[in-house]
Amino acid sequence: MTNTDTKIVKTICGYCGTGCGLLVEVKDNLITRIRGDRDAPVNKGQTCVKGALAYKYVHAKERLTAPLIRKGGELVETTWEEALEYIAGKLSQIKTNFGPNAISMFACARTTNESNYVTQKFMRAAIGSNNIDGCNRT
Repeated sequence: MTNTDTKIVKTICGYCGTGCGLLVEVKDNLITRIRGDRDAPVNKGQTCVKGALAYKYVHAKERLTAPLIRKGGELVETTWEEALEYIAGKLSQIKTNFGPNAISMFACARTTNESNYVTQKFMRAAIGSNNIDGCNRT
C-alpha cells in the first residue's frame, strides 16, 4: 500500500518496443517503485526486470551531471558545446582518415525507439555506415 504522500503516475515503459503500461510511484520527487499496470492491455500488470527495477540509476549519486573531456590525462567537466564540437571533430577525423566503415555505433535498449531510429539514421545518413549493433536483439 502507498501512503498519501506518494503520487502514482501512469506511463508506458521506454525500454523496448512492447509498450508495457507502468505505474510509477513518486514521493518527494523521487521514484520509489515501479510496477506493471494491470489495466494495460499489453502486459496486464506484468513487467520485465528492466521495467520494474532499472529506474534506480535515475537518482544515482554516481550519475554524471555534466560532460567530461580528458585533458592532460584527467577527466574534466566541460560545456555541452565544447563536448559536442570535440566529438564531431574526432568523428570527422576518423571518417576522413579511415573511411565511414571505421565508425560504428551501439544502440541501447535503455532508450526509446525514437532514439534508436535517430541513431541508425545518423549512422547511415551522416556517417555513411551501416555498422550499428545493439542489445535490443538479445
